[in-house]
Amino acid sequence: MSKVINLKEKWELLVAKLTDQFADGDELNMDGIIYLIGVQELGKGNIAFKKDEKVNLMHIAICKLLEPYGYYEFDYYDDDYWPHYKILTELPNLKPGEQTVLMKEAIITYFDALKYFEA
Repeated sequence: MSKVINLKEKWELLVAKLTDQFADGDELNMDGIIYLIGVQELGKGNIAFKKDEKVNLMHIAICKLLEPYGYYEFDYYDDDYWPHYKILTELPNLKPGEQTVLMKEAIITYFDALKYFEA
């Protein structure tokens, strides 16, 4: 039970910090946070992205987030220096609530590794 409480508390703290840092008054949702991770992982800064690039940024983030779980592995950078991942194992069929918990855990693990909670 403490893990769930810890996850909930860390998630709320993360959302609050990222919202203060990146949002103009509206609370960031999970998709917004995943997008920010994609921008971070691409490493080109905050530039204007086309719609298909935004989808690709979210894909990059999801691959990066699920890499420690053994679902993806970094493969290479293309000529435009966009990272590409290969699938190591198919994602399990999860219920929507289970998907949400997995992604929240992965996002918190990502920001823990960056020592974001310590700043």
